[in-house]
Formats: sequence, C-alpha cells, structure tokens
Amino acid sequence: MDSHPQILFVASEMYPFSKTGGLADVMGALPLALSRLGVSVGVITPFYGRLASSEFPLRLIYEDCPVGYPWPDTTADIFLADYHGLPVYFISRGEYFDRRFLYCTHKGDYFDNCERFIFFCRATMEWARRLSSPPEIIHAHDWHAALVPAYLHFLRKVDTFWKKTKSVVTIHNLAFQGRFAYRLFLESGLPSAAWNSSGAEFFGDFNLLKSGISYADLVTTVSPTYAREILTPEFGCGLEGILNHRAADLRGILNGADYAVWDPRQDRYLPSTYSPETPRGKLRCKESLFHELCLDPELLSRPLLGFVGRLREQKGIDMLLDILPELMRKDVSVVVLGEGNLQFEAQVQDMMETYPGRLVARIGYTEDLAHRIQAGVDLFLMPSRYEPCGLTQMYSLRYGSLPVASALGGLLDTITGYPDPESTGFIFTPPDARTFLQSIELALEVWERPAEWKAMRTRAMCKDYSWSSAAQQYIQAYTDIGADLSPA
Repeated sequence: MDSHPQILFVASEMYPFSKTGGLADVMGALPLALSRLGVSVGVITPFYGRLASSEFPLRLIYEDCPVGYPWPDTTADIFLADYHGLPVYFISRGEYFDRRFLYCTHKGDYFDNCERFIFFCRATMEWARRLSSPPEIIHAHDWHAALVPAYLHFLRKVDTFWKKTKSVVTIHNLAFQGRFAYRLFLESGLPSAAWNSSGAEFFGDFNLLKSGISYADLVTTVSPTYAREILTPEFGCGLEGILNHRAADLRGILNGADYAVWDPRQDRYLPSTYSPETPRGKLRCKESLFHELCLDPELLSRPLLGFVGRLREQKGIDMLLDILPELMRKDVSVVVLGEGNLQFEAQVQDMMETYPGRLVARIGYTEDLAHRIQAGVDLFLMPSRYEPCGLTQMYSLRYGSLPVASALGGLLDTITGYPDPESTGFIFTPPDARTFLQSIELALEVWERPAEWKAMRTRAMCKDYSWSSAAQQYIQAYTDIGADLSPA
C-alpha cells in the first residue's frame, strides 16, 4: 500500500465497510478503477460502530490524532485497512460514530450531525497532514466531506505543505446539503471570511455542501444530464445560483457499475448464473425468487416487477403505491425492497395483506436479496422524481431486467427508451403516476412479443457502464486543474 497517495478520497461511506446507498458503491469501485490506470489512491472514511470489515481486517496505526480548533483536546484514532492494495483510513471517535445507523433513525437525523462531520473533516485534514507527502488531489464526496475543500482553500494561504494540492467536490444528491444553524459555523474552524453569500452562508444558515461548491477547484456531479439540470431552479435545490457562478468548473461524469460485484455471470448471491449467451439461468432465478418470497406460482408465467430503493417521494414509491390496484388487475406480481418513510412502509405492508402472494415487500435492505431481485424480475421500476445518476438501473440492464424509469438525470444517460431501435428500457415523462402506469402498460405489451422482448433484453445485458470510462474522465479532470499524476 502507498502511504502517500496522489488522490485522497474523502467520503462518509464506502462499500463493503459501510453503506446506505449509491455513494458507498461509488467509493468501493472508483478508487480501484483509478488504481488500475496507474494512479496512487487512498480513502478516508469514518469508523462506524458497525463496520463490515471481516474480509479486510483493520489495524490501529495512530492514536490521539489532534483535530485542532474548536476542540484542542479532542482527538481521533486512525485505523487502516488494505482494500485490494489501496489504503483505507478510518477516523475513529466513538461518541460520534459508534451508532447503529450512519446518519439518522426513523425519528430523524442525529441532532449532532453537523458536529460529527465537522470533526470528520478536520480530522481528515490533520491526518492527511501527517502523511509522508501532500496529495495532488483531495476529492470530497457530498455534504459530509464538503468542508474539506473549504479548509484546504484557506490552509493553502498559510501552510506551504498544501501549496500544490487541489480539491474536487462531487455532488451525489443536491437535495442533501448539510444545512445547519449559524452558531455551528462558529465552531467549524472556518475563518470569518468564509461567511458570505459566495461562501458558506445560505440564507442565514451554515451550508456544508455550498461551502465545498464555493471553494473546491472543481465541482463534479454524477451524470452529464444532472449537471445541466442542477443549473435550473427545478433541480437546483436553492443552489442554482452558486452552481451557475461555478458553471465553468462544473462537470458531469457518469458513474459506473461495479461488474465485479454486479454481474449475473458470476454473482455469488444467485441460485443460477446466466449471461446474454446463456439466458436460461434468469428463469431459474425467477423461479427461486418466487419460492423464497412465497409468491403465487400461478403467476410465474406472467411478468414480475421489482422496486429496490429508499421508500421516499424522491424515488417515486408513492406513484407505485397509487397504481398498484391497477397493476394487480393485469395479473402481474410485484416485489418491493427498501426502507424510509414510515408512512410508505406501513402502506406497502398493508397492501400486502390486500394482495397476498402477488405483492411482497421486505422492509430494510439486504445486499443478497437486492441481487436476487435484480436477477429474478422481468421489469425493474424507477419512477424517480429526480435521479442524479442511479446505479440500480445499470445493474438491472446487466441482469436483463428491463427498467421502467423517469426520463431525467442519469436515467436518461443510461437507458435508451422504447420504441428506439436500440431500446434497452422504457422511459416516461413527466414523472407522475399516470405516465408511469402507461409506461408499464407499454412494457407489458412488448413482453407479450417474445422475440422483440428477447432482443431488447439482450441489448440491455450487453450495455457496458464499467468504471474504466469514468476513471479516465476523472484523471483528465484532475490533470486539467493542475494535478501531476505521473508515477513517482
């Protein structure tokens, strides 16, 4: 492992150690893709109370690393894991990270989330300062890490160690910004010069993501379409002003899919593997899923529809619940996997009682069941109201489970909608229940034409959204802002 990485990623979660969503999948794959291209990479992430680290043992390498202002006596312990040859550093402080969940419970966000991630970002900078040489790039992801580019901006003025280091902040979901009271800015350690409408201030509040957008040398987001969308009031979430100000430094780089994990040819979670050349295994996966979830076997010859995602309005779960009675009249079955809004959780569970054997919901998230759903369903539902990139539709394409998705964000960048001759799925606009149902009805019509369906499924499975293309684009972006990524 390299103790002086050229690129230092900073993120609040990383698969396989911690995960609530797509950010973790990105962090588990993009650093490896860059490493394969010859770039030296490291990652910094929190040491949560529940880390999946058995495959990559952790060891304590530094005790009592100071974090400085505003807690001169508060320190962090640093653990290290060897992740396929990459160093992953874990910032440990039990009072902040030893909790059952990463960010929130069903009752809401943790009350001290701002302090937790101020601590994480400050500890990140202090630990990075102790590496043998400064990184060329510090790449922060989402609001939890977005103070790092702000700290770097001001540290470069007073500490020559950071003179050549550049920063990148990536927006995975602009709706989550880390917005807190002004008094917490006073505890952040940022100078008073950062408190203005071009910096950390946002309508009188302290906005962590805006801080990163304001001070990073480059701002990226996770698909080209989303990069254009967030410049508009409809998708800008109040930050379209600062984003337009930084438009020359904004890039949309499409995320990739980690086919080492998500590929039906070699998926360890599946009862039968399959490929475009040997598709029969997909039917066996469907049969197995029917048995596992106690679905009505008489519906096995009809389409099975799947939804895997957070049960929130962003993901359109309410649209699915609205049209479920109509879907049930079409002799299809539906499986839902996810957690989120308690009202939606209760509603989908109630509807299971109305449609036994035809609707199955599993509240929560398990990685193995997510894989088996991707393999077992015929149609994969993504009625999102916004989708910065989306990874699950990339997985569904590879698994031959044709997506029915809203025509926006990364969904538009990855799905070719029917009836295009090269179609790989079904897209609809605007994102509402009526157009969603119409798109599903169209998909069911195509499903009734086996030759057309098979050709479409084969095209979908042959699409390649691997990380190598994105990694090359990131290398170009790093180079464009002055990073020297030549071998040491």
